[in-house]
Amino acid sequence: MDVQKVNRRGKTHDAVIESKDQRWHCRNRLSLVFGSNEIEDLDTYVYGDNSLEFKTLKFHQAKSKAIEEILDNCIDEYYRGHVTEIHTTLMEDGKTVVIEDNGIGFPLDKIKEVYTEFRVGSKFKDDEVDEKGFLFRTLGQNGLGAAATCLTSDSFIARVRHYNTKKEQTYTFLDGALTVKKTPAKPFNGHSGVRVELVLAQEVYKNNIIDPDLLRKRIIDLAYNNPGLAFYFNKEKYLYENGLYELAQRINPEKARPFGYDKYIYETITNKNKKAQGRIDFSLSLVVDRSSEQRERMISFVNSSPTFDGGFHHDRIKRSFINFFKEKLERTSKKEHLTVVDNDVLTGLTFIIGITMPNARFESQTKRKLVRDNHLDKAIDIFMEKYLNKFAKSYPEFSDDVLERAKSRHRFEEFKDATKRGKQQKKQRVEKLLDANERRKRELCTLFICEGDSAIGGLRSARNKLYQGGIALKGKPMNVVQASIKDILDNQEFSDIMASIGLTIGHPVDFENMRYSKIVFLADSDVDGGHINTLLTNFFFTFWPELFEKGIIQIAKAPLFEVILDKGERIFAETENELEMLKEKNKKIHEIQRNKGLGEMSPEAFKYVLSRETFTKITIEDLESAKSMLQICFGKDSNPRKDLLMDQEEYDKKHVVQVPPTTKEDSTAKVEKELKKKTTKKIAKPEHKEQKVRKLKAPSSSSYADLVNEGLLNMKEKRAAKN
Repeated sequence: MDVQKVNRRGKTHDAVIESKDQRWHCRNRLSLVFGSNEIEDLDTYVYGDNSLEFKTLKFHQAKSKAIEEILDNCIDEYYRGHVTEIHTTLMEDGKTVVIEDNGIGFPLDKIKEVYTEFRVGSKFKDDEVDEKGFLFRTLGQNGLGAAATCLTSDSFIARVRHYNTKKEQTYTFLDGALTVKKTPAKPFNGHSGVRVELVLAQEVYKNNIIDPDLLRKRIIDLAYNNPGLAFYFNKEKYLYENGLYELAQRINPEKARPFGYDKYIYETITNKNKKAQGRIDFSLSLVVDRSSEQRERMISFVNSSPTFDGGFHHDRIKRSFINFFKEKLERTSKKEHLTVVDNDVLTGLTFIIGITMPNARFESQTKRKLVRDNHLDKAIDIFMEKYLNKFAKSYPEFSDDVLERAKSRHRFEEFKDATKRGKQQKKQRVEKLLDANERRKRELCTLFICEGDSAIGGLRSARNKLYQGGIALKGKPMNVVQASIKDILDNQEFSDIMASIGLTIGHPVDFENMRYSKIVFLADSDVDGGHINTLLTNFFFTFWPELFEKGIIQIAKAPLFEVILDKGERIFAETENELEMLKEKNKKIHEIQRNKGLGEMSPEAFKYVLSRETFTKITIEDLESAKSMLQICFGKDSNPRKDLLMDQEEYDKKHVVQVPPTTKEDSTAKVEKELKKKTTKKIAKPEHKEQKVRKLKAPSSSSYADLVNEGLLNMKEKRAAKN
């Protein structure tokens, strides 16, 4: 390869090449050793007395890591079986930290070297095994941490009590070890181990005051990760026999679940080409808060070190969880035209992960992110496969919650579409609407929803054009409980009704801007008419129950019989019972006309219906019970409906508050009272009794005189007639 020659003019200056010692490197390039030397936001948690709170903290990575390096050395001694207690004290000045363990110490002639030189330590042998023959698991790996802490401290005092020689010695390192003092080695009384007292350098860290809450948090984290090892912070003891599951319980004792604990043993080849066994301990606990909309949280530790930035173990565990439940719910979700997405599975979950393993590899000295490891990869797969099935069987509600969340998300997306289409609907002209002419005082207007186009013809000629409007239904309305929002929006009848009134699915009623203040159902006085009324009730109650609270939804009762007297006068009967009473009171009946439907009603009958000042209101006494009743009536599960239809008396005993029956005398008096109002000499706006209120209630709070139950009983009568 030819390299181009550069023709340079004049004299050039060589770069100055320098050699810097370890002290300079640590103090001036601190971020390469301990991470950021700036205060940053960290999404984490803090501990209360017996609680845990997730919050964003001001976090100084380098300062925290410098203290943790000394603690990590104590933990490594615990892994080797030498430590049972670790004491940490933050002195009153807020900057002096004392850390002490009861391990075996190390040779006294290595003290200066350990705390002032890089690449000095006892953990470089990747093939070293414990007494059980497994590779050692350690936090320290590079021989940098303790020395870097010492070289970036104003004062660093190390006292080592060596168990094997029964002697102790103290070294004092000042100004980043520019000054070193030592005491003579001497015998000691009491426990062996290492004690470090340090004050970080103000010049290096900008602020050497230690946050007590963050230091306490680190101590408690270590205690949760090392069951059986006692930690003390300012003389307060932390010891957790059940490990990270107790951390889950601290988050929420009622929603914490122990997912699983297991070990994975594998064969490997060391750097010296020797066979060895590695052991990975893996624990996972969960906090399952399905009522929360909080996205998933991951709290994880590898060899007791918090992996704030995650790593492949986070991704692997979450993906296993997601794939398992997606596959488990695949058939059901397809059947219901749903797609389960990742957030449907993960929302509301907190994963607490604990991993201990040999030769863990991180992206940097800060150990905030774990690098992929083939052995751990396989261990996670085996672990998740084993315990996911157990979790799903012991907690079947979780699958139901995932599916329900998918449904809710699907409904939300449909509601968004409904809002968009609702805005378009308000601008469109409803061709089938026979609108009221009043433009300003729309609160005086009533909309009649009629059964069939033939009813609109009678309504057109008999209505008060200023205040009364009408719209016709084509056949029976859709059962909205079993329909998707998209299907409802695509339904022309419902689309026209919403546009006529000014309603939008997914939005509360804007009462001030409603185009009609009363919505009245006008259907035939037969079984089909009853079905239409209940289906319309179902539609409005499902999306706008507040309409019922204000008595806006009403029913007009069409007369079943028109009685023509000899002189041409007409009186009306709504039931067979009323007709019989009319026959007894009036001997001059010329003709009795039975109206099979609204299309057969005379103009006088329409005027009789429309001239009423009040109609039968449908009100809700118990919102939740009414929802339950409508679900029974219109839901996909037919079994509750069968119980209601086939065993009425037994159902009444279980679910109905019994109402004393009306006596025959009361019934007769009522009919006579009605007849007096109807036997008028001319057809005009009749005098009516005070408004009758018909209440839609669940069986737990009413008899079957309400609208929904009436529809069900009509179904029962129709079935009996066929038989």
